[in-house]
Amino acid sequence: MTTEVKRLIQVRTDKGARFKRDGYGKKRQLSDSWRKPRGQHNKQREQKKAKGALPKPGFGSPVAVRGMHPSGFFEVLVTSLKDLEGLDPKTQAVRIGATVGTRKRVIIQEQAVSAGLKVLNARVVKTPKAKPAKAKPVKKGEEKAEKKAPVKKAATPAKKPAKKAATKPKVEKTEEKAEKKAPAKKAATKPKAAGKTAEAKPKAAAKPKAKTTKTGVKKNE
Repeated sequence: MTTEVKRLIQVRTDKGARFKRDGYGKKRQLSDSWRKPRGQHNKQREQKKAKGALPKPGFGSPVAVRGMHPSGFFEVLVTSLKDLEGLDPKTQAVRIGATVGTRKRVIIQEQAVSAGLKVLNARVVKTPKAKPAKAKPVKKGEEKAEKKAPVKKAATPAKKPAKKAATKPKVEKTEEKAEKKAPAKKAATKPKAAGKTAEAKPKAAAKPKAKTTKTGVKKNE
């Protein structure tokens, strides 16, 4: 895009006006698309201040950029591969029609890019992921047969018990424990004399009974 074309596009945007029909903001059913006011007392038709401008010759865009896209290219509507023939990539850009399907759009878009044309409404088409295959429905008889037939497990060899390493007896510790457990021996008691044990103790002599007199006085014999 040359500097002159850029300048003219800027002039068009500064000078241009968007004309809206009278009363579009008062009633919901009215759109802002332009309709010429025809009422006898209509303020917009009488060009009252702040009632909206009417389309006049002074609002036209420069002829060199009239109908040009803001990117600096003239739009060309494309709906098939034949429409791409004879287009100039320096001055024209492609707009793919809305009625074109996804499969056909991908083909047209790739062909236009390879020819050096600019696509104004290019899209990134996502490829659909492959769906996993659905499992076939199993009949009732087959389900019962599968349940009844148990799966045989492979015979695993019996594991041999691991041999423990022969541990040497700890001599020092066992000896220490034996010393602690052995009670201290008591001193040998002296044997008693044989004579003393054999001799029997003499019995005490029986005391003579005292005789009583008539008077009641005890007299010793």
